[in-house]
Amino acid sequence: PVQKVVQLLTDFEAKVIREGEESQKLFAEYSQWCEDRARQLTHELKTGGAEVESLQATIAEEAATTASLNAKIEELSSAIATDEADLKAA
Repeated sequence: PVQKVVQLLTDFEAKVIREGEESQKLFAEYSQWCEDRARQLTHELKTGGAEVESLQATIAEEAATTASLNAKIEELSSAIATDEADLKAA
């Protein structure tokens, strides 16, 4: 009976060691995934920030272009109205 108890303890010890090694491997994989994901998110945040700045600059440029074109439209509308009035007068 003592030998059977020793064998059970030895088997249990091997099982605990094996499970511990498996848990350590899983933890290492998860830890690596977390580190990789953190690096990826940091890069995405930096890239996204630069993209926001670029898009804001584009919006400002397009707003200026819109204002310029609206002024040109008003100028041409005024010229057309003047030309139509001159045409009717003639």
